[in-house]
Amino acid sequence: MSDAGTTSVGTARQARRRGPADPVKTLMHSHRELCERAVDPLEIAAGLEAHGVTDRAAARFRHRDVFSLAEELYARVPRAADTDTAGATAPYPARSGDPRAGWVPRTLLPGAVCAVAVVALRCTEGGAGGGARSAIGVAGAVALAIALTVALRRGPLRVESHTARVSRLWVCWLLAYVLYGDGLLRLSGGGPHGTSPLTDAAAPLLALAFAVAPAAWCAHLLSVQARRGLADSRGLAEFASRTRPPLLGLLSLYVLALTTLAVLAELLTGGDRGASAGHPEATVALGGLLFLARLLTVHGFPRAAATGLVTACAVEALALVLATAGRVPGLESVSAPVRALVDAGGAGAVPAVACGAAALGLLVHATVALPRASAHT
Repeated sequence: MSDAGTTSVGTARQARRRGPADPVKTLMHSHRELCERAVDPLEIAAGLEAHGVTDRAAARFRHRDVFSLAEELYARVPRAADTDTAGATAPYPARSGDPRAGWVPRTLLPGAVCAVAVVALRCTEGGAGGGARSAIGVAGAVALAIALTVALRRGPLRVESHTARVSRLWVCWLLAYVLYGDGLLRLSGGGPHGTSPLTDAAAPLLALAFAVAPAAWCAHLLSVQARRGLADSRGLAEFASRTRPPLLGLLSLYVLALTTLAVLAELLTGGDRGASAGHPEATVALGGLLFLARLLTVHGFPRAAATGLVTACAVEALALVLATAGRVPGLESVSAPVRALVDAGGAGAVPAVACGAAALGLLVHATVALPRASAHT
């Protein structure tokens, strides 16, 4: 065999040992659909992270981090929907719309509808029959459900209908407990006497309805901060360190706003009469749980959100079961934990503990999941 032939065979063997001359091409083929549908390199970086490609793995493709690798993929793979060259000249186009367009006034609608319903119930208190008040309450509940649907259909809290379908059942349970949970505890001997479900639940429902607006704004600001962090960061770890402080700050801001609304609602509705009155902590725990669950669902973690909601529902249901079982002769000791909890903190202690514990679990999960780049595309 000639020297030239020997040299070519040796070169081919060395190439096979070293791998392909263009290692990125393999990644292009395996993630072509992601690259073709991406709006910008940030979306490719987030998709790669979701598929397990880390900054260390990016080094195998001769790049210092995932963001640099995503930029090359974005430049080399043509977009399926490209009709102009705007995307090629602006690697980080602004994708957030005008925050005042559409969704802002919608977030105020649930609070306005709930306030009208509460005023109508107060005006008919003592003067109208029970049937008329029940009709007003049912009409208010239906109007509030429609207002919430309209408010959450667009904006930063919007999710796909099939994604939120399972969670709606657990949210309905939690809101139903706000209406009837104290009454059921009274019937089972585990809580104090009150007026009526509609009267007792006026303050927490009013606070939660008005809390939709600060929840939407906090979710919007988190999205804006995340987009800026994606544009400024040069690695996944750097992005996480940039995102976690704003996340915790915005969650704290929402809790502060919700606490203020809960206290104001108790004062405006004469909260000293209801069974759960004077316990805004239960409203804050429920509102925090609902906000964290919605935020996780929006950013692609519906199972975690549903787990938190189911946990709170299970604790509340268990409390009702234990309180009811305590009425059976010989089983009085079974309801002792519920009675002790209610005696120590009132009827609002049960939802406060249930929702607070579930919200704490979702908070821990959110601080891990939401600082990931893949959660913000």
